[in-house]
Amino acid sequence: MLTGSTVGLRARHEEDIPVLRAELYDDVVNASRAEGGPWRPISPGSKDPRLVVDETRQGSVPFSVVELAGGTLVGTATLWGIDDHNRSAHIGLGLLPDARGKGYGTDVVAVLCHYGFVVRGLQRLQIETLADNFGMLRAAERNGFVREGLLRSSAWVLGEFLDEVLLGLLVQDWKRDSTP
Repeated sequence: MLTGSTVGLRARHEEDIPVLRAELYDDVVNASRAEGGPWRPISPGSKDPRLVVDETRQGSVPFSVVELAGGTLVGTATLWGIDDHNRSAHIGLGLLPDARGKGYGTDVVAVLCHYGFVVRGLQRLQIETLADNFGMLRAAERNGFVREGLLRSSAWVLGEFLDEVLLGLLVQDWKRDSTP
C-alpha cells in the first residue's frame, strides 16, 4: 500500500465494489460531473472497468483509497492515460460523499504524484477538472500543479456545457518533501 499522511492507496477489494457503485457511480450528478461521458447505471455483477480492475490494462492503475486511521474506504484514485514513451499520465480521483472536505483529496494527489514520479519514473502529470470543482483545483495546486489552460465549454454535463481547467506538474517542479 502507498501511504500519505491521512490516506492509503491500495488494490481494489471485492467488498469495495458495492460501496463505490452505490456512493459514487449510482449518483447521477456526481458521476456525470466526474466521467467523460453520459451517466449509465452499472448492473450488479458488471465487469465495468471503473469498479473491477483489469490487470491486463497497462495504461491505467486504479486504487481504492482508505483512511489510514481505521482502514475505511473513502474513494478511488487512478493514474490513467499512462504514456511510457513520453513519460506522462493523468490523475483522477473520486471521494465518497462523507469523505469530501476533509483534506483527503490533497493527500491522494500527493500519493499519486509519488507513485507517478518515483515508482513509475514519469516526467509529467496532468489533471483535467471542471472549472467549478474547487476541491480538486485546491488539491492540485497545493501539490504544485500549475494551471496551464482553460478549455471553454468543453464538457457536456447534465444539459449544459461547462469549462474545464487543465493543470500540469513536471517532476523537476514537484516538491518531494510534501509526499511520504
